[in-house]
Amino acid sequence: MKRRKFVITAGTMGAAVLGGAVGTAAVSCNTPVAENTAAAKKKVLMKVGCQSGGTTIENLEFKARHGVYNIDGGMPKVIDGVGWDLEDSMAKREACEKYGISLDAYHLPLTSAGIDRVLYPNIMLGKSPERDREIEIIQQMIEVAGKTGVKLLNYNTTILPVLRTGRTVDPKRGNASYSTWNYDEAVKNNDPKTVAGDVSIDDMFERIAYFLDRVLPVAEEYKVKLGNHIADPPTHPGYRGITRWNSPDVFEGIKRFAQLSDSEYHGFNFCIGSIAEGLKDPKTEILPIIKWVGERNQIFNIHLRNIKGGWDNFQEVYPDNGDMDFFQVIRALRDVGFDGMVMPDHVPVHAAEGSNAQAFAFCYGYIKGLLQAVSDEV
Repeated sequence: MKRRKFVITAGTMGAAVLGGAVGTAAVSCNTPVAENTAAAKKKVLMKVGCQSGGTTIENLEFKARHGVYNIDGGMPKVIDGVGWDLEDSMAKREACEKYGISLDAYHLPLTSAGIDRVLYPNIMLGKSPERDREIEIIQQMIEVAGKTGVKLLNYNTTILPVLRTGRTVDPKRGNASYSTWNYDEAVKNNDPKTVAGDVSIDDMFERIAYFLDRVLPVAEEYKVKLGNHIADPPTHPGYRGITRWNSPDVFEGIKRFAQLSDSEYHGFNFCIGSIAEGLKDPKTEILPIIKWVGERNQIFNIHLRNIKGGWDNFQEVYPDNGDMDFFQVIRALRDVGFDGMVMPDHVPVHAAEGSNAQAFAFCYGYIKGLLQAVSDEV
């Protein structure tokens, strides 16, 4: 297989839900309108999707009832020492097809759980020859995805897990509970380093490039895109011994990662919320990042979660009550021609029975309303 060249650089629901943003898109009765207004519209190619719940009958029926016909199916059964079970993968696709659902993506077992819990830790530990054997397993998983017709594999390149310091209850949203990060509180906890010890940003990029150099040729052969998730959250250099690849400047980290390869199969599981966590003014700063990555055709998948706050201090909230204007976000994605899934992610929680499904259902409807709103713009 031909190897790619790599570069390692140095360190509305309706107008009531969407608010005034939709109103600003309306055409005044005194404004001339072209005869063929349909031709003036920018086509919306993206669709609502989801990565929760897998391919059980219960979950597939839940998705279909709420108009979600594109999903990330999790992952097939793992055969120890080999990779994914192709027969199980094909069964997942067939299960989806019964409901008219497209199995668009899987998650590689390179998760955000942290180096102590991830199934294949040596890739990001940079430990040879163990990482080479793990990479061979990932290559087999790419092959299985391609044979199944799954065109996207999402993954993480992290050592620390998702970092949070607690939860915040919002009385104005029925006492919903928001996952919260406060860097100053985290420092007070004095959590220990991981088994990885101290890892610089250049070490991180060397390990990522080593991995990509060996898996992207297989991805190209089987026409499977690889979408890397933003490390969640971006934080200070050397926190618990680790400098994350997108820290402390999340946009610069994204650029550096994007430029590791010119392969069309190299890109992002583009988590709007995690990127916003590294910004001081997410509402305005997110838009040029979407434009830069989108114009390179490296946005493969969207996690649409909103936050209150930003760098060092934030809460993960509902899509309609965070600091970012998701109408503007979806419009920006439309304008760069993004054609993948837009997914809810990290929804707020509540003790009430069924609240998790309710939160996802709310998000599906909200996303569908956003897509309809930007598709109606002239």
